[in-house]
Amino acid sequence: MIESGGKSLNKVEAARPETVARPLRVLVVAASLDILGGQAVEARRILRGMLDEPSVELSFLPVNPRLPGVLRGLQRIKYVRTVVTSLMYWALLLARAPRYDVLHIFSPSYFSFLLAPTPAVLAARLYGKKVVLNYHSGEAEDHLAHWRTAIPVLRLADVIVTPSNYLVDVFARFGLSARAVPYSIETDRFRFRERKPLRPLFLSNRNHEPLYNVGCILRAFALIQRSLPEARLVVVGDGSQHAELERLARELNLSHTEFVGRVGPEEMHAYYDAADVFLNASNIDNMPISILEAFAAGTPVVTTNAGGIPYIVTDGENGLMVECGNCDALARSALRLFEEDGLASKIACKAHEQSRRYAWAAVRDGWLKVYREATVGGEARQEVSMQEAGRGEEKAVS
Repeated sequence: MIESGGKSLNKVEAARPETVARPLRVLVVAASLDILGGQAVEARRILRGMLDEPSVELSFLPVNPRLPGVLRGLQRIKYVRTVVTSLMYWALLLARAPRYDVLHIFSPSYFSFLLAPTPAVLAARLYGKKVVLNYHSGEAEDHLAHWRTAIPVLRLADVIVTPSNYLVDVFARFGLSARAVPYSIETDRFRFRERKPLRPLFLSNRNHEPLYNVGCILRAFALIQRSLPEARLVVVGDGSQHAELERLARELNLSHTEFVGRVGPEEMHAYYDAADVFLNASNIDNMPISILEAFAAGTPVVTTNAGGIPYIVTDGENGLMVECGNCDALARSALRLFEEDGLASKIACKAHEQSRRYAWAAVRDGWLKVYREATVGGEARQEVSMQEAGRGEEKAVS
């Protein structure tokens, strides 16, 4: 399987005919789907999308490898699992990195940046390999400002890639050149339909962690139910706040509210299709795949303006947007969709049109260009100019 272990794509690679020019060998270093999140999902999509591309051969190294046999039980023990998983990852990294031309390293922030991307960058430099550092965290500004190791490690990359121009702008403020290649979404999985009539069926799909502020969605929904008592809310996701959020729902006396837990990416399209409004209340964010998926499904989006969200959502055009933490405003904006005739259809159709730029066919060439740039040579490191990096995502993937 692509998302587990280090043996991905071997059968496909073996089946390819020999060519005069050897394909570029790329090792994708990222979390597996054992850690369900945007980075794991995007890594898998890149691996799958490149299967039939003759100019590159991609393989996968999880930063969270499963220990073999009875040792796997150690990964269920808090703190111990961090140590044993890291040791296993570092060993696999040192063993496998020499076989590749480029390491495509997915990067979170803070302590996770030290545990996973930093060793991968250093291993690549040890073996003289090229580095594509794919930075995803919406917490980038604070990370770069307060962690002394962040900028020196980032400067070791041949190319820095972010999913959005929001992070391109953040990196520029710290003197780092980056380019944007947006997330891809499997648009063929999503059935676009206009919500006519619009039903009060709401969906939340974010991990249950403080930065995503799912509690604000519950508080907003309590206000929505005052006007629409029949309204329903499906809450997808899991995380450290899951039990706390369920308690909050009970305290708010919410009816018609269902917590469905973790849902895999292959199943999420059904939840978007069943919903008529998508709610997001994150306080810190970059380029949420959940919003892009709602765009593809035609599910109208009501969201806060955290981080990079204003780079993909324009209030009143392809979504409705409010200030972070303002649960009242989130509820009022959601209710507007039911009060203003045609508003939901207008923003959903515009969003669906925009979603085409995130289809794999549009994103693929951006990654091929990045891999070529990374291998030009040391003198061309991060050769993409700040002017080019600041262009829109459509140009960045062209």
